[in-house]
Amino acid sequence: MGRDQVARLMRICGISGAVRGKRRTITTTSEQGAPRHPDLIERKWGLPVRPDQWWVADFTYTWTLAGFVYTAFCVDVFSRRILGWRVMSTKATPLVTSVLEQAVFTRRRTDFRFTTTGLVHHSDAGSQYTSLAFTDALRDSGIAGSIGSVGDALDNALMESAIGLYKTELIDRHQSWTGRAEVERETAAWVHWYNTDRLHSSLSYQSPIDYEAQYRNDAASTPEVA
Repeated sequence: MGRDQVARLMRICGISGAVRGKRRTITTTSEQGAPRHPDLIERKWGLPVRPDQWWVADFTYTWTLAGFVYTAFCVDVFSRRILGWRVMSTKATPLVTSVLEQAVFTRRRTDFRFTTTGLVHHSDAGSQYTSLAFTDALRDSGIAGSIGSVGDALDNALMESAIGLYKTELIDRHQSWTGRAEVERETAAWVHWYNTDRLHSSLSYQSPIDYEAQYRNDAASTPEVA
């Protein structure tokens, strides 16, 4: 991915941060003829007005001394919070289904009022996200699926930007990784920092956790209209 395109993605998503490299990691492989959900997002990244309106997902890979490992994420578009993540040595469908399950668990663990009603999960057209197993996981969770085109970063711009930050702020700062366990351990620490301490220009320079807390405080103090 060229520097100009990276800058464009960051402007679209309201993200500022370290300058990223010129390379782009390609993980998407589409399954020809596989049924897929329509694109319900259509690049309208500024539309959500509350948490759990849109989630976006994708994964990337990291070279280690033991071979490639894959890290998948699920992010709330409104707050930029990482709700689910997983590091595995394979990019098979369980990589992404487990992240979806973790995202749902994260919400239910912290908010008994959480519901998937009206929630849209958006991804690219990779075979993992168009698979029958993942489609069933969305249906069982009561979440609507949305899929962009293959290989077009702008169709999943917010997730591309989040992965760019992950690569720049964590992965690329290590000359080498020993294996999955090390990547998993350091990713856990980075996700915690990202959610609790990293400031985003699109969130009025608040962290995702603080931005969600402010939203809920404001909602609780707003009188209901009879």
